[in-house]
Amino acid sequence: MSHRMPALALVLIAIVAVPASAQKAYVRDVAHSQINFVAESQLVDAHGTFDQWDAEIAFDPTNLSASSVLITIDAKSINTRIERRDTHLKSNDFFATDSFPAITFKSTIVNPLADDRVNITGDLTIRGRTKTITIPSRLVFYDAARDAGRVKGETTILRTDFGVDYQPAVNRIQPEIEIQFDISFVAKK
Repeated sequence: MSHRMPALALVLIAIVAVPASAQKAYVRDVAHSQINFVAESQLVDAHGTFDQWDAEIAFDPTNLSASSVLITIDAKSINTRIERRDTHLKSNDFFATDSFPAITFKSTIVNPLADDRVNITGDLTIRGRTKTITIPSRLVFYDAARDAGRVKGETTILRTDFGVDYQPAVNRIQPEIEIQFDISFVAKK
C-alpha cells in the first residue's frame, strides 16, 4: 500500500467545484464542506484534510459558465490525524508552510457538461508554484428557494509539479495525490 502525500489537495485541492459568476456571491457552509486528500506510500496511505480554508463563489444557476470560485487554504491546517506526520508535512520537505502559508485554487473556466456535470479549470498554487488543473465535478443540487447548493469533485495531481518531491529512503511516497472536495454553499450575507 502507498501513502499519498496531502499536498493540495485541494486542494485541492482544491478545489471547490462551484462555477462562479458575478451574479451572486456565495460562501461555503463550514459544517458541511470538506477538502480531503489521499497520498499513497508503501506502508500505509495517508488520508487527510485541511481544517481551515475559505471559498468565495460566484454562482449563476442559469449560466454555469459565468460562475467562478476562489479557494484559499491555510496550509498549516493540514490534518492527517498523526501529529508527527503533520509536523513533517509542514516542513520544507513538503509544504514549507512558514514560507508558503497558503494554497490557492482560482477558477478560470467553468465548462458545463451533460446533466449535472461540470469541469472546473483553474490555477492551483502550492509552494509558490502554479499549475492549471481541471477538476471533473458534479453540481449535486441548487435550491433557489433556500439560495443554497452543493458541489463535489475529485482529481489527481502530481505533487512533484509543485516542488513537493521529498522521498524517504523507506516508505516511498507515490507522486500522485488524490484530491476530493464536497462543498455546500450558501448566499453570502
